[in-house]
Amino acid sequence: MIQHFQFQSLYKHEQLPGWNISFYFNKEKMEGIYHPDGRIEWQQRYTFDEGVEEKIKGQIHELMLYHVYDNR
Repeated sequence: MIQHFQFQSLYKHEQLPGWNISFYFNKEKMEGIYHPDGRIEWQQRYTFDEGVEEKIKGQIHELMLYHVYDNR
């Protein structure tokens, strides 16, 4: 489960898409860039158990939809 999810615009002009994201998963801080097409570029190489990365990405997509796209 993702905890302490945070996001911040990559650009000063916040209407340009792209966000730095960070959160904790299993007591490990994880960071990445969330691109407008939904792609996530991890800031470092993380080792995930089988299927876990896809679950994390799904949770991030839901959080971004709620916090960024639904609140316009």
